[in-house]
Amino acid sequence: MSTSPTIVFGQDPDAYFAFRPQYPGALFLWLRSLAPSDALAWDCGTGSGQAALGLAKHFKRVLATDIDPRQLDRAPAQPNIDYRLAAAEADLGLRADVDLIACACSLHWFDLARFYENAKRALKPRGVLVAWTYDWPYTHSKPVDAVLARLKDEILRPYWDEASTYYFGRYENLPFPFAPIAGPQFFVPIADSKEEFGRFLGTWSALKKFQAREKADPISLIATELDAAWRTQPPALPLRVPLHIRAGVRDSD
Repeated sequence: MSTSPTIVFGQDPDAYFAFRPQYPGALFLWLRSLAPSDALAWDCGTGSGQAALGLAKHFKRVLATDIDPRQLDRAPAQPNIDYRLAAAEADLGLRADVDLIACACSLHWFDLARFYENAKRALKPRGVLVAWTYDWPYTHSKPVDAVLARLKDEILRPYWDEASTYYFGRYENLPFPFAPIAGPQFFVPIADSKEEFGRFLGTWSALKKFQAREKADPISLIATELDAAWRTQPPALPLRVPLHIRAGVRDSD
Protein backbone atom coordinates (compact mmCIF):
# COMPACT_ATOMS: atom_id res chain seq x y z
CA MET A 1 0.00 0.00 0.00
CA SER A 2 1.13 3.50 -0.75
CA THR A 3 0.89 4.86 2.78
CA SER A 4 1.34 2.92 5.99
CA PRO A 5 -1.31 3.25 8.71
CA THR A 6 1.44 4.41 11.08
CA ILE A 7 2.07 7.44 8.91
CA VAL A 8 -1.60 8.14 8.28
CA PHE A 9 -2.96 7.89 11.80
CA GLY A 10 0.16 8.72 13.77
CA GLN A 11 0.02 12.33 12.61
CA ASP A 12 -2.70 13.14 15.14
CA PRO A 13 -3.20 10.23 17.56
CA ASP A 14 -5.02 12.43 20.08
CA ALA A 15 -7.75 13.25 17.57
CA TYR A 16 -7.99 9.60 16.53
CA PHE A 17 -8.43 8.55 20.15
CA ALA A 18 -10.97 11.29 20.89
CA PHE A 19 -13.15 11.22 17.79
CA ARG A 20 -13.19 7.66 16.51
CA PRO A 21 -16.45 5.96 17.55
CA GLN A 22 -16.88 3.68 20.53
CA TYR A 23 -18.28 0.26 19.70
CA PRO A 24 -21.53 -0.95 21.29
CA GLY A 25 -21.51 -3.33 24.24
CA ALA A 26 -23.81 -5.71 22.36
CA LEU A 27 -21.07 -6.29 19.80
CA PHE A 28 -18.71 -7.67 22.44
CA LEU A 29 -21.42 -9.85 23.96
CA TRP A 30 -21.92 -11.35 20.52
CA LEU A 31 -18.18 -11.86 20.06
CA ARG A 32 -17.95 -13.72 23.35
CA SER A 33 -20.85 -15.95 22.28
CA LEU A 34 -18.88 -17.02 19.19
CA ALA A 35 -15.62 -17.90 20.95
CA PRO A 36 -14.94 -21.44 22.22
CA SER A 37 -13.89 -20.02 25.62
CA ASP A 38 -13.15 -16.72 27.34
CA ALA A 39 -9.45 -17.41 27.92
CA LEU A 40 -7.75 -15.15 25.33
CA ALA A 41 -8.82 -12.62 22.72
CA TRP A 42 -6.41 -10.89 20.35
CA ASP A 43 -7.28 -7.35 19.24
CA CYS A 44 -5.13 -7.02 16.13
CA GLY A 45 -4.58 -3.45 14.99
CA THR A 46 -5.86 -2.08 18.27
CA GLY A 47 -4.94 1.55 17.61
CA SER A 48 -5.65 3.34 20.87
CA GLY A 49 -7.53 0.42 22.37
CA GLN A 50 -11.21 1.06 21.66
CA ALA A 51 -12.00 -2.58 20.91
CA ALA A 52 -9.55 -3.94 23.49
CA LEU A 53 -11.51 -2.26 26.28
CA GLY A 54 -14.73 -3.90 25.13
CA LEU A 55 -13.10 -7.31 24.81
CA ALA A 56 -11.56 -7.00 28.27
CA LYS A 57 -15.03 -7.09 29.83
CA HIS A 58 -15.70 -10.54 28.42
CA PHE A 59 -12.32 -12.30 28.14
CA LYS A 60 -9.88 -13.13 30.91
CA ARG A 61 -6.93 -11.92 28.84
CA VAL A 62 -6.70 -9.60 25.86
CA LEU A 63 -3.61 -9.27 23.69
CA ALA A 64 -3.79 -5.91 21.87
CA THR A 65 -1.22 -5.25 19.14
CA ASP A 66 -0.48 -2.34 16.83
CA ILE A 67 2.44 -1.01 14.79
CA ASP A 68 2.10 2.58 15.99
CA PRO A 69 3.63 3.35 19.39
CA ARG A 70 1.91 6.76 19.46
CA GLN A 71 -1.49 5.10 19.34
CA LEU A 72 -0.53 2.52 21.97
CA ASP A 73 0.68 5.28 24.29
CA ARG A 74 -2.90 6.58 24.40
CA ALA A 75 -4.57 3.22 25.00
CA PRO A 76 -6.16 3.03 28.49
CA ALA A 77 -4.47 0.53 30.76
CA GLN A 78 -6.44 -2.43 32.09
CA PRO A 79 -5.00 -5.25 34.21
CA ASN A 80 -6.10 -7.94 31.74
CA ILE A 81 -4.95 -6.14 28.55
CA ASP A 82 -1.42 -6.75 27.28
CA TYR A 83 -0.55 -4.01 24.77
CA ARG A 84 2.32 -4.87 22.44
CA LEU A 85 4.04 -3.12 19.57
CA ALA A 86 3.77 -5.66 16.75
CA ALA A 87 2.64 -5.96 13.15
CA ALA A 88 -0.41 -8.06 12.35
CA GLU A 89 1.79 -10.34 10.28
CA ALA A 90 4.39 -10.86 13.04
CA ASP A 91 4.70 -14.33 14.53
CA LEU A 92 4.15 -13.81 18.26
CA GLY A 93 4.57 -17.50 19.05
CA LEU A 94 0.85 -18.13 19.38
CA ARG A 95 -0.02 -21.71 18.53
CA ALA A 96 -3.71 -22.62 18.87
CA ASP A 97 -3.88 -20.32 21.91
CA VAL A 98 -6.43 -17.69 20.87
CA ASP A 99 -10.19 -18.00 21.18
CA LEU A 100 -11.08 -14.93 19.15
CA ILE A 101 -9.24 -12.46 16.93
CA ALA A 102 -10.90 -9.08 16.51
CA CYS A 103 -9.89 -6.63 13.78
CA ALA A 104 -11.70 -3.36 14.43
CA CYS A 105 -11.47 -1.17 11.31
CA SER A 106 -7.97 -2.53 10.74
CA LEU A 107 -8.00 -5.66 8.57
CA HIS A 108 -7.91 -3.72 5.29
CA TRP A 109 -4.47 -2.33 6.23
CA PHE A 110 -2.85 -5.78 6.64
CA ASP A 111 -0.92 -7.96 4.24
CA LEU A 112 -3.88 -10.31 4.10
CA ALA A 113 -2.18 -13.51 2.97
CA ARG A 114 0.49 -13.28 5.67
CA PHE A 115 -1.95 -12.20 8.35
CA TYR A 116 -4.37 -15.03 7.61
CA GLU A 117 -1.54 -17.56 7.93
CA ASN A 118 -0.63 -16.00 11.26
CA ALA A 119 -4.25 -16.00 12.43
CA LYS A 120 -4.76 -19.66 11.57
CA ARG A 121 -1.66 -20.59 13.60
CA ALA A 122 -2.81 -18.51 16.54
CA LEU A 123 -6.46 -19.61 16.72
CA LYS A 124 -7.67 -22.63 18.62
CA PRO A 125 -9.67 -25.21 16.71
CA ARG A 126 -13.10 -23.60 16.24
CA GLY A 127 -11.57 -20.26 17.17
CA VAL A 128 -13.11 -17.25 15.47
CA LEU A 129 -11.86 -14.26 13.50
CA VAL A 130 -14.18 -11.25 13.31
CA ALA A 131 -13.39 -8.10 11.33
CA TRP A 132 -15.55 -5.03 11.05
CA THR A 133 -15.48 -1.63 9.41
CA TYR A 134 -17.79 1.19 8.40
CA ASP A 135 -18.32 2.90 5.08
CA TRP A 136 -18.14 6.62 4.30
CA PRO A 137 -20.86 8.16 6.51
CA TYR A 138 -24.29 8.92 5.12
CA THR A 139 -26.55 11.27 7.05
CA HIS A 140 -29.83 10.63 5.15
CA SER A 141 -30.04 14.37 4.54
CA LYS A 142 -29.86 14.74 0.74
CA PRO A 143 -28.24 18.19 0.70
CA VAL A 144 -25.68 17.21 3.34
CA ASP A 145 -24.86 13.92 1.63
CA ALA A 146 -24.40 15.72 -1.70
CA VAL A 147 -21.72 17.93 -0.12
CA LEU A 148 -20.07 14.91 1.50
CA ALA A 149 -20.07 13.10 -1.83
CA ARG A 150 -18.15 16.01 -3.40
CA LEU A 151 -15.63 15.85 -0.58
CA LYS A 152 -15.15 12.09 -0.97
CA ASP A 153 -15.32 11.68 -4.74
CA GLU A 154 -13.79 14.92 -6.00
CA ILE A 155 -11.61 16.68 -3.43
CA LEU A 156 -10.22 13.54 -1.78
CA ARG A 157 -10.25 11.27 -4.80
CA PRO A 158 -6.44 11.20 -5.30
CA TYR A 159 -5.83 10.56 -1.61
CA TRP A 160 -7.72 7.35 -0.98
CA ASP A 161 -5.42 4.41 -0.33
CA GLU A 162 -6.01 1.08 -2.06
CA ALA A 163 -7.34 -0.15 1.31
CA SER A 164 -10.43 1.98 0.63
CA THR A 165 -11.53 -0.62 -1.91
CA TYR A 166 -12.40 -2.87 1.00
CA TYR A 167 -14.11 -0.47 3.39
CA PHE A 168 -16.05 1.26 0.61
CA GLY A 169 -16.97 -2.27 -0.47
CA ARG A 170 -18.30 -2.86 3.06
CA TYR A 171 -15.91 -5.83 3.33
CA GLU A 172 -18.09 -7.82 0.91
CA ASN A 173 -15.13 -7.92 -1.52
CA LEU A 174 -12.60 -8.87 1.15
CA PRO A 175 -10.78 -12.21 0.74
CA PHE A 176 -11.76 -14.20 3.82
CA PRO A 177 -10.62 -17.85 4.10
CA PHE A 178 -12.73 -18.83 7.12
CA ALA A 179 -16.04 -20.68 7.39
CA PRO A 180 -18.54 -17.81 7.46
CA ILE A 181 -20.67 -16.86 10.43
CA ALA A 182 -23.71 -14.63 9.99
CA GLY A 183 -24.24 -11.92 12.56
CA PRO A 184 -26.64 -9.23 13.67
CA GLN A 185 -26.51 -5.61 12.55
CA PHE A 186 -24.72 -3.18 14.85
CA PHE A 187 -24.56 0.61 14.68
CA VAL A 188 -22.09 3.03 16.22
CA PRO A 189 -22.77 6.69 17.06
CA ILE A 190 -20.34 9.10 15.41
CA ALA A 191 -21.60 12.59 16.25
CA ASP A 192 -24.09 14.57 18.33
CA SER A 193 -23.55 17.81 16.38
CA LYS A 194 -22.20 19.23 13.12
CA GLU A 195 -18.98 20.16 14.93
CA GLU A 196 -18.48 16.62 16.21
CA PHE A 197 -19.22 15.29 12.74
CA GLY A 198 -16.50 17.49 11.29
CA ARG A 199 -14.00 16.18 13.83
CA PHE A 200 -14.99 12.60 12.97
CA LEU A 201 -14.43 13.28 9.27
CA GLY A 202 -11.00 14.62 10.17
CA THR A 203 -9.88 11.17 11.35
CA TRP A 204 -10.23 9.56 7.89
CA SER A 205 -6.98 8.57 6.22
CA ALA A 206 -7.53 10.52 2.98
CA LEU A 207 -8.06 13.74 4.92
CA LYS A 208 -4.83 13.15 6.81
CA LYS A 209 -2.98 12.60 3.55
CA PHE A 210 -4.51 15.72 1.98
CA GLN A 211 -3.47 17.79 4.99
CA ALA A 212 0.08 16.41 4.90
CA ARG A 213 0.58 17.02 1.18
CA GLU A 214 -1.40 20.22 0.61
CA LYS A 215 -0.80 21.87 4.01
CA ALA A 216 -4.53 22.69 4.12
CA ASP A 217 -7.72 21.33 5.60
CA PRO A 218 -9.99 19.82 2.93
CA ILE A 219 -13.06 20.30 5.12
CA SER A 220 -12.52 24.06 4.84
CA LEU A 221 -13.17 23.71 1.10
CA ILE A 222 -16.74 22.52 1.75
CA ALA A 223 -17.43 24.38 5.00
CA THR A 224 -19.77 27.01 3.52
CA GLU A 225 -21.70 24.43 1.49
CA LEU A 226 -21.93 22.09 4.46
CA ASP A 227 -23.26 24.84 6.73
CA ALA A 228 -25.94 25.76 4.18
CA ALA A 229 -26.94 22.15 3.59
CA TRP A 230 -27.11 21.46 7.32
CA ARG A 231 -29.44 24.45 7.79
CA THR A 232 -31.61 23.39 4.83
CA GLN A 233 -32.14 19.82 6.06
CA PRO A 234 -30.46 19.00 9.37
CA PRO A 235 -29.72 15.29 9.81
CA ALA A 236 -31.33 13.44 12.67
CA LEU A 237 -28.99 13.31 15.65
CA PRO A 238 -27.11 11.47 16.93
CA LEU A 239 -25.60 10.37 13.65
CA ARG A 240 -24.92 6.63 13.45
CA VAL A 241 -23.17 4.37 10.97
CA PRO A 242 -23.64 0.63 10.46
CA LEU A 243 -20.80 -1.78 11.06
CA HIS A 244 -20.03 -4.14 8.19
CA ILE A 245 -18.82 -7.45 9.58
CA ARG A 246 -17.01 -10.50 8.27
CA ALA A 247 -16.87 -13.33 10.78
CA GLY A 248 -15.59 -16.85 10.38
CA VAL A 249 -14.43 -19.90 12.25
CA ARG A 250 -11.15 -21.75 11.94
CA ASP A 251 -11.61 -25.32 10.84
CA SER A 252 -10.91 -27.91 13.50
CA ASP A 253 -8.28 -29.75 11.43
